[in-house]
Amino acid sequence: MITREMIITDIVTKHPETIHVFRSFGLECNECQIADYEELEHGAGVHNVDVGKLLKELNQAVKS
Repeated sequence: MITREMIITDIVTKHPETIHVFRSFGLECNECQIADYEELEHGAGVHNVDVGKLLKELNQAVKS
């Protein structure tokens, strides 16, 4: 399960199937150097993305 406290690069590395979800929210996290240190909740907030919606879609991608 992906949580808001997880580091973005850890999510993408462990679950490459989430890359399309990040992109659908306008986030190019797999190409961002800050993603190595940034928690999902902070990254979403910086880009004005609803972290709840993002989490829901990320976790759906991981389950399918």
